[in-house]
Amino acid sequence: MLLIPCPFCGPRDEVEFRYGGEAGIVRPKDPDALSDAEWADYLYMRHNPKGRLEERWFHVHGCRRWFTIARSTATHEIERE
Repeated sequence: MLLIPCPFCGPRDEVEFRYGGEAGIVRPKDPDALSDAEWADYLYMRHNPKGRLEERWFHVHGCRRWFTIARSTATHEIERE
């Protein structure tokens, strides 16, 4: 089980959180101008590295805030808050 360091509440068990996906995904400025393939790429295609990945997490059973952490997908080690 992961011990996730909430920047607002401190370290908490992962069952208190919900995973929000990869951080840094920017919504297209003009979504109506995108082709179907470009829109599908924006919605569904994500990096899947073996190693460091910045992720969004939501503290459901605590402060109810979103935050970003960097976690190794290979070891689950949280590299920074």
